[in-house]
Amino acid sequence: MVQNLISKYLAYGSIALALSPSSILGEIKTDSLEDRLSQAFNEVNTQFELDEGEDVLIIDGETQKIYLVDETDGFRINSTYDISTGKPGFGNKSGSNKTPLGIHKIKEKYGEDALKGSIFKARRNTGKLARIYTEEYDSPRDFVTSRIMWLDGCENDNKNSHSRFIYIHGTPEEGLIGNPASHGCIRMKNEDVIELYEIVDPGTYVSIINSEE
Repeated sequence: MVQNLISKYLAYGSIALALSPSSILGEIKTDSLEDRLSQAFNEVNTQFELDEGEDVLIIDGETQKIYLVDETDGFRINSTYDISTGKPGFGNKSGSNKTPLGIHKIKEKYGEDALKGSIFKARRNTGKLARIYTEEYDSPRDFVTSRIMWLDGCENDNKNSHSRFIYIHGTPEEGLIGNPASHGCIRMKNEDVIELYEIVDPGTYVSIINSEE
C-alpha cells in the first residue's frame, strides 16, 4: 500500500480531475501516478456512473501494480498489490500475448475455497498444488493458480478480452511479480489474489492503463 499517497488523498478529501480527451483506451499521457489513477477512475465513473463506495480496480502497467479504489468522496485508494502484465507489452490483438488496455469488467470468478497454489486447467481445480518460486524463475509451464477473475472488455477495441481468456490470477512464478512476465493475463502473488478475490465481485470495473511511450 502506498501510505504517503493515501494520506495525501485523505488530507485533501477528494480528487476531481477533469477527463482528458487525449486519453484513448488506457493510454494515459502523464508521468504522474496521481494523475494516471485519477484520470482512469474518472473515465470509468463518467462512462458508467459509479455508485457511492463502488470498487474499481486500476491496473497500471508502468508501476506493475493493481490499485483497489472506490467512489468515496470522489476517489479513494484502499489497497495496492504487485502484479505482472504481459511480457510483450500491451495490445488487444488475439494471439499477441499482450495485456489488453481499457475498461473491463470481472465477468466470472473461479476458485472459491481452493487451497493456495492449487493448479487450474480450463478454470477447473485439478487438485494439484504448484511449487511456488520466490526467486526469479521463468517456468516453461504457465500455471494458473489459487484464484481466477475472468475479464470482459467494455470497449470496442477490447471486446475480445474474454475470448482471449484474459484473467487476473495467481502464479507459481512469484519471483517475477513486479515485472512484465505473463502471456497477457494479470498475474498476482497467491496470497494477494486470494485476498482480492474475497473483496471484489463479478461486475466490478477494471481499468488497464499504461503511460504512452
